[in-house]
Amino acid sequence: MYYPYFRGKQFELIAIRDTAELMAGAGFTPIIEPVKAQLKGLQRALDAVCTAGGTVIVVVNPEYGDHADDGEKISTLLRDEYLELENVYAGLLLTETTSLGDAVKLYNNHKEHQPVFIHAGFMDAKALAEKIGDKLEKTRHVFFEQNCKKLYRKHFDGAHRVLLRDGFTKRRNADHLSIPIEVFSDLHITYTDEGMDGFGDFLTVGSEFTEGGGPAYAVAIHLTFIDAAKDDEMYIHHFVSDSKDTPTDPAGKFAEALLKLRITYDTGKSGLFLGKALTQFLELQEKEHFPGLGQAKKLSMIHHIETINNFLH
Repeated sequence: MYYPYFRGKQFELIAIRDTAELMAGAGFTPIIEPVKAQLKGLQRALDAVCTAGGTVIVVVNPEYGDHADDGEKISTLLRDEYLELENVYAGLLLTETTSLGDAVKLYNNHKEHQPVFIHAGFMDAKALAEKIGDKLEKTRHVFFEQNCKKLYRKHFDGAHRVLLRDGFTKRRNADHLSIPIEVFSDLHITYTDEGMDGFGDFLTVGSEFTEGGGPAYAVAIHLTFIDAAKDDEMYIHHFVSDSKDTPTDPAGKFAEALLKLRITYDTGKSGLFLGKALTQFLELQEKEHFPGLGQAKKLSMIHHIETINNFLH
């Protein structure tokens, strides 16, 4: 149903662990593209999902990060620790540099890992569908919407298909000041109209990969909400600090963003779902505590997952 896409940074993996039971109960399947050389954090996330009885897709050939040139350590982890489990699928990432031969080789190398094709710029959909042949209906496919238009996706009719949309517009944090609310996505409502069996997104982070954050000239908290008055379309609040001229005092800037969140929520018109993540944000505001920007990003992602779960269930 819902397939959130994570790039496997520390706080993203912690967010998966913290929501493992919720996602398992809701039938959500996180997709993880590991970007860090150390795989212990990934393994803890996978163990949490498996313990909760959920399912997860792990990209075995990442495009970004420390495994971009060689994903063998990821494949080895899946083979050694998770081969006997039905919870863990191997994600085969097909980009614009992936040849048809590469795609077929990846599939053959991971047949025992319940492979899932992840289409992210691959150029030869028709030939791949023909290679799969009469087994097509038994395969699973995830499509990056920005890379896979309807004609591309049509080659895989009959298979299990999932559409990923990037609803997050990447800007400098300070630039969100002029756009406090904007549309995020309607895919949670319209994915069946697109002929899909599931939908996904890149949460409140976006699909663009960055190795690490730079100095925080402004601090922003991004929280999604579903507007029942607008056909249940999903929007996103950007709560941004007014201080933005120097990279100093991230704690003070976080407090400014949190205060805006508090004021907006207290109006009773924010549309924000009061789950565990939002409750923690409000408690941080009351305590005037700064947990670090990574923790704030984690809570934002968890809030997004809780919001979709609350809507669908």
